[in-house]
Amino acid sequence: MSWGAEPLPLPKSTPWDVKALSKTPKFEWVDKESKVRSLTYRGLPYKGNPTNVFAYYASPTSFGIKGKKFPALVLVHGGGGTAFNKWAEIWAKRGYVAIAMDLAGKGANRKPLPDGGPDQGHGQKFSTIDEPFENQWSYHAVANVLLAHSLLLSFDEVDAEQTGVTGISWGGYLTCIVAGVDARFKFAMPVYGCGFLRDNSVWKTSEFGKMSQAQSDKWHKLWDPSSYLASARMPVAFLNGTNDFAYPMDSYAKSCALVRAEKNYSIQLRMPHGHIFGFKEFFPFADQYLKGGTPMPVIATPQVKDGKVQAQVKAVTKLVSARLHYTMGPHAKNKSRPWTTKELVIEGNLIKGDASPKEATAWYVDLTDERKVLVSSQVMIK
Repeated sequence: MSWGAEPLPLPKSTPWDVKALSKTPKFEWVDKESKVRSLTYRGLPYKGNPTNVFAYYASPTSFGIKGKKFPALVLVHGGGGTAFNKWAEIWAKRGYVAIAMDLAGKGANRKPLPDGGPDQGHGQKFSTIDEPFENQWSYHAVANVLLAHSLLLSFDEVDAEQTGVTGISWGGYLTCIVAGVDARFKFAMPVYGCGFLRDNSVWKTSEFGKMSQAQSDKWHKLWDPSSYLASARMPVAFLNGTNDFAYPMDSYAKSCALVRAEKNYSIQLRMPHGHIFGFKEFFPFADQYLKGGTPMPVIATPQVKDGKVQAQVKAVTKLVSARLHYTMGPHAKNKSRPWTTKELVIEGNLIKGDASPKEATAWYVDLTDERKVLVSSQVMIK
């Protein structure tokens, strides 16, 4: 598959000092004895005061995996989440160094740190828009992801040429921003999160509806992933569910379209939303880009002609099944609108069959390969 034009430079309004955040932060071990260790590292000042960030650090060597250099992942939690030691352990057992930080000013067991940064409530995310950007949650959350990456890169066991970032929900939102801001990553995998949040999202009315136009424009320019996704230089794997309550398909499709670098998708029918660490597509996506693993199939943009749909597939694995999914429900009702599924035929490197009705508001095709992992096309929006 061919990819788009050269990624765009970061906008001049970008608030982060990427060069400064690329330096190794000071850190201290909290627990060096457990299999999943913990530490704190220095964040950016918040309201004039220094901050520290708590994180779990897991190494494959702690779980009996031998080696001198390992790929590494930064794990970014979502709303209501924290630093998850189990998440770091899952990836360490798969041969990755992993760091999972807390982005709500908390330490172990969610205990507030005396020098932690902002909490992660909606007030910190939206209601601070008139304050200096250094007082706002998104500024610190993105910075703390970059600093965690800089810390990872300082460890001898980390292969500096094989690092990735993945995040869930608000962590997926942050991953979309970070993909554009931190070109050192070689792979990004946002789960659920996207941009264009004021256009359509669970916060369209509850948060953006309370803002003035000037406040909404400022938030969109500074903190919406749509300002940064076009600057991503690494491969991006997008995962989301058709009926996600927070990140609807129309905003999601517009966000994905901004990425000019290599990209792939796993849009899943009614995929549940949560801090779910075990979706089977996570692992082959990461292995492909950070370990040289077997590539995931890639579905080209589907083409429709005379009531039929077809899409080319690039794959080295055996393709097992393919489907078309469509909905005729309005985008404003993303969470509840029904989807219809039709089986498609696989013929060599083509999948084809009947197209969706002209009245469909969103549709896409997917396929499953011999590993029982699912990839999809981009979502087509009407």
